[in-house]
Amino acid sequence: MEINGVAAIVTGGASGLGAATVRRLAGAGAKVAILDLDRQAEGAEKLVAELGGENAIFTPADVTNPEQVEQAVAAAAELGPLRIAVNCAGLGIAMRTIAKDGSPHDLEAFKFVLNVNLIGTFNVLRLAASAISKTDPLEHGERGVIVNTASVAAFDGQIGQAAYSASKGGIVGMTLPIARDLSPVGVRVCTIAPGLMDTPLLGLLPEDARAALGAGVPFPKRLGTPDDFASLVLEIAQNGYLNGETIRLDGALRMPPK
Repeated sequence: MEINGVAAIVTGGASGLGAATVRRLAGAGAKVAILDLDRQAEGAEKLVAELGGENAIFTPADVTNPEQVEQAVAAAAELGPLRIAVNCAGLGIAMRTIAKDGSPHDLEAFKFVLNVNLIGTFNVLRLAASAISKTDPLEHGERGVIVNTASVAAFDGQIGQAAYSASKGGIVGMTLPIARDLSPVGVRVCTIAPGLMDTPLLGLLPEDARAALGAGVPFPKRLGTPDDFASLVLEIAQNGYLNGETIRLDGALRMPPK
């Protein structure tokens, strides 16, 4: 699919993987709506200024809020034919199923992570898919593509990652059935499962700790970068035969128990 001239929406687009994806898409000629929380407005507006107001807009929304996301998708569709949606918004917690003192995992915390990561992803996906399905078909009947973000934790969940792994495993699990659901309208769906990425969260760690994490990756022996992720998003968007697949982006890393 040709990216130049289409509209795209990227959740979590004000920072990290999302911001790198916004830059890549805009660099390829897309008009991009940055969907992120109000509290990320400063970062989002800086990114809009960097790219130029004609190439990007900020559409504040909570991915779990149907009305806000619907408004953001509508704003993205005003930029041009909406053909690309990328789900990067997400969060995680560290909590064992039973703590050392024997207390059980907080149920509301578990629900919160699933609500943002899994239900939030599906909320954006369903609304974006509806909008994309209304565009004119391109070659082979394609109308657009949706790219979700899972994690290697979907496969190699570590101690304390029950909620996070469940949410990311759910994203992996729904990729193929949704790709099949959307095949009649020509909308592809793929998921990226990143490994250890050099995002703002890991940036809080000391440099020696970050270096040790990177050294544990089989090859290349470094942390992944947001641009590694964004580059794969572009390839998925441009390669019309990629569909219904989850792609690990992890340098052959398999996470240990802890």
